[in-house]
Amino acid sequence: MKIEQLYTGCLAQGAYYIESEGEVAIIDPLRETQQYIDKANAENAKIKYVFETHFHADFVSGHVDLAAKSGATIVFGPGATTDYNIHSATDNEEFKIGKVTIKVLHTPGHTLESSTYLLIDENGKDHAIFSGDTLFLGDVGRPDLAIKSDLTKEDLAGMMYDSLRTKIMPLADDVIVYPAHGAGSACGKNLSKDTVDTLGNQKKTNYALRSDMTKEEFVKEVLDGIAPPPQYFAKNAMMNKMGYDAFDDILKKGNNPLSAEDFEALANHESALVLDVRPQSEYIKGHIPNSIFIGLNGQFAPWVGALITDIKQPILLVVPEGKSEEAVTRLSRVGYDNTLGYLEGGLDAWKASGREIDTLKSISAEEFAACCKADDIDILDVRKDGEYNAMHLENAQHFALDYINQQMDEVDRSKTYYIHCAGGYRSVIAASILKARGFNNLIDVAGGFGAIKKTDLATTDFVCPNS
Repeated sequence: MKIEQLYTGCLAQGAYYIESEGEVAIIDPLRETQQYIDKANAENAKIKYVFETHFHADFVSGHVDLAAKSGATIVFGPGATTDYNIHSATDNEEFKIGKVTIKVLHTPGHTLESSTYLLIDENGKDHAIFSGDTLFLGDVGRPDLAIKSDLTKEDLAGMMYDSLRTKIMPLADDVIVYPAHGAGSACGKNLSKDTVDTLGNQKKTNYALRSDMTKEEFVKEVLDGIAPPPQYFAKNAMMNKMGYDAFDDILKKGNNPLSAEDFEALANHESALVLDVRPQSEYIKGHIPNSIFIGLNGQFAPWVGALITDIKQPILLVVPEGKSEEAVTRLSRVGYDNTLGYLEGGLDAWKASGREIDTLKSISAEEFAACCKADDIDILDVRKDGEYNAMHLENAQHFALDYINQQMDEVDRSKTYYIHCAGGYRSVIAASILKARGFNNLIDVAGGFGAIKKTDLATTDFVCPNS
């Protein structure tokens, strides 16, 4: 028996490869599926099943493509209905993979069809659970993502309480827990940075598995402080339910080199969004006017999903050399399949053609501190609510980058704003969006709040509401 966790940091997502006696099961695959086929071929094995723990909302899974390419059967939990062929399993149904067994434990709560897969080894011993978004390390899945459901989030949280206590907690302490997500995912609140643990340790450390917790307490704690889901979640869930275009076709269309002339023509005639995915330092020094920055070096796909509200938006890419395929792939992971191509030769080709470029003013934290002392300046803090509430500059105006599209009217076009986040990535995203909407008096604070804390502002201008 072989188990391999295939973890993708950008999505904080774990897919799983299980092999026994030449038969393979894949659990929660990514959109690009060739890696699983290549792995099976290298081991002279055949992919027999593709198991989905639920209809994912934070990414588009590769189950449809993988089944088409491999001949595998797609398995969902009880009650799942789709626009393509699947096997909708019954609770406690078992599937054989070589000498091991995968047993379906129906664990509704995160969604109605959510299921945990129990792996039973060659000796009939419970070995591991693949818990999807039902049980994370340190947390459980959010109960507010069920698509087209008449149930409330309180109803679903109550279901999750029952699922955990009747299906998962009775399992032995030495059972290994393989969750679908880790720290950084918006599918939970307090996810651990670890990606594998034992169930026994989770029973000791995970607040949601306290043995003395009532259902009412569970519902309250699970829902307390839960942020609204990113806007793309419902769209990704529907793509996973209804099906989608083949990834190979998406990649072929999007990984298309364009001259500066053709790039500009598509931007104008197709109302395409110019998305610059280079490092923020390069964007600051020069970029195509009105382009939006979301760098590949950060949590690229989740920020695209949170900030580009039309999932069918035509997109043109400005990429570092050799990164066009990666950019198209990572866009497709969250359902942004309408990439039209990328600027061949990058910004150098754009400049060589005589076309205009723009820049973003950026200053060091020390320069920012000097400005704060000299004048009454306007500051935008675009960190998340929790970061701001923990510590912030006394006179900073705050709204989280996640909600910039909804809060644009809170920014005054006549003012000059100094923008900061925690480290410098999100502030440049925010500045690029504001610039594209006609806000021209913007100054980025390089290094963000982390750098600001090292200046002498830390002793005079910081507010710590929770201290």
